Amino acid sequence: MRVKDVKKVVLAYSGGLDTSVILKWLQTTYGCEVVTFTADLGQGEELGPARDKALLLGIKPENIFIDDLRETFVKDFVFPMFRANALYEGMYLLGTSIARPLIAQRQIEIAEAVGADAVAHGATGKGNDQVRFEIGYYALKPDIKIIAPWREWDLASRTRLIEFAEQHQIPIAKDKRGEAPFSVDANLLHSSSEGKILEEPWDSPDEMVWQRTISPEAAPDRATEITIEFERGDPVGINGERLSPATLLTRLNALGKENGIGRLDLVENRFVGMKSRGCYETPGGTILYVAHRAMESITLDREAAHLKDSLMPRYAEIIYNGFWFSPERRMLQALIDESQASVTGTVRLKLYKGNTIVTGRKSPNSLYSMKHVTFEDDQGAYDQFDAQGFIKLNALRLRLGAMAGRKGGAL
Repeated sequence: MRVKDVKKVVLAYSGGLDTSVILKWLQTTYGCEVVTFTADLGQGEELGPARDKALLLGIKPENIFIDDLRETFVKDFVFPMFRANALYEGMYLLGTSIARPLIAQRQIEIAEAVGADAVAHGATGKGNDQVRFEIGYYALKPDIKIIAPWREWDLASRTRLIEFAEQHQIPIAKDKRGEAPFSVDANLLHSSSEGKILEEPWDSPDEMVWQRTISPEAAPDRATEITIEFERGDPVGINGERLSPATLLTRLNALGKENGIGRLDLVENRFVGMKSRGCYETPGGTILYVAHRAMESITLDREAAHLKDSLMPRYAEIIYNGFWFSPERRMLQALIDESQASVTGTVRLKLYKGNTIVTGRKSPNSLYSMKHVTFEDDQGAYDQFDAQGFIKLNALRLRLGAMAGRKGGAL
C-alpha cells in the first residue's frame, strides 16, 4: 500500500500504550485523518481515559467512538456460540476469538459512516487476532484498505515503543515503563493471559495471573446452589429472575469467581502454525457450558445430539480461525439453531471449589420417559423381548465375518 493512498483510517483503539503509539504513528507515517473506535465488551476497564487520550493526541471529538456493545456481544455472538457447546481443541471456550468479529463489524460500520478508506488494528504478526480482524474486514467490505502497524514499522521492542511515545509526548503510565509480566486481553466472557513469564509451558502460573477467579482452594467450603432457566437454547434467567444476556453473564461471572470456577492453562495450536500457552478464565461461561449440556441431555433426540457433537469441533475451529462471517459458519449455525427449538427448561447446579455439578434438570419438552426407563414394573411400556432381535440384527455383520474366519473384527 502506498502511503498517499490512505486519507482516513478507523483505528481499533484501547487507549493503552500500543494503540496510542499506533495512533500517532498513523498520523506521522500516513499523514491521514484518524478516527478512534473503542468497544466496551465488558473488559472491566474505565473507558473515559481512552477518550481523553485520543483528544490529547489531536483526534477531533466527532472522530472518537466509544460504544457499549456488551448486550450485542452476548446476545448475538456468545449465546449463538454456546448453543453449539463450542470448545476449541476440546477445552478452550473461545473467549478472545468470539469478540473479534463484533469489533471488526462495528469498525467497518464506522468506516462507512465517516467515509474512511482504511481500518487499522494493533494485533501482532505472530498471532491469531490479525487473521480474525482482517478476514472480518474483508468479508464485510472487500475493498477496504488494512493497516497492520506491527507488520510494517520498526518499533520491535517495548523500549522502542516507549522512546517513540516520549518523542511524541504520548503519556505513559509509570507501570508501563517496566516490562509487563504478561499480556492480558479481557471481555465479558473471559480473560486471557499470555506471553513473557507464561511462555515456558512447564512453569506453573503465578497466582497473580488469575484476575477473574479466586483459587479453588480459597473458595468457600460450602456449595452454592443455583438454577438457570433456558428458552430455545439460550439462558434467560437465574434463580427464577429473568435477566438480559449481558446481565445474566455478569451474574454468572460473579458466582463463578467466588467459587473458583473457570480456570484453564492451555497449550493450543494457533492458526498461523505455532503452539502457544495461554491462561484463560471463563467463570460464567464454564457454568453456562455445563448447564446447557445438561438441558440438552433431556430435550435433544439422540441422533440430533450426536450429529451436533460431531460437528462441534469444526464449528469451534471456524470461529477460532476467524471465519465467523463465512458461509460455512452460517450453515452450521442454522443447523445448530434448529436443534435448539425444544431446549427449554431449568437446570439446577452446585458450584463448589472449581466444580460445576449438575444436580437436576427439568423441561416441558423432556424426552426422558420414567415409565420406559424404570427398574420397577413398567406396565408393558417396553417389551424387553424386542431387544433380542435388535441385538441379533446389529450383530449380523460380525457373525458373518466370524463365519468367514474373520473373528474378533479381523479384516
